Amino acid sequence: MTADDTALRFIVAGKVQGVFFRASTAREAARLGLRGHAINLADGRVEVLAVGPAPAVAELGRWLQRGPPAAQVTRVDSEPVTGPIAGDGFRTG
Repeated sequence: MTADDTALRFIVAGKVQGVFFRASTAREAARLGLRGHAINLADGRVEVLAVGPAPAVAELGRWLQRGPPAAQVTRVDSEPVTGPIAGDGFRTG
């Protein structure tokens, strides 16, 4: 993470698994030039880590409020992430 990067962890709730949420998030993150991940959580939510320029991270946060067409997002929480974050690109898991 560079000094100019912002890193936020989003937790997205609602109908967000089985609706291509992670793949759609990865495409949107790539479009915005972000790195990080989108992973399913055992409780049905999705965790998204977004790292990059603050305006792009904020735009992804707004996109997460609605997600892809089949998703039904009911809540998005976010928190800043500090410290080194390894890896390039955006992965799903």
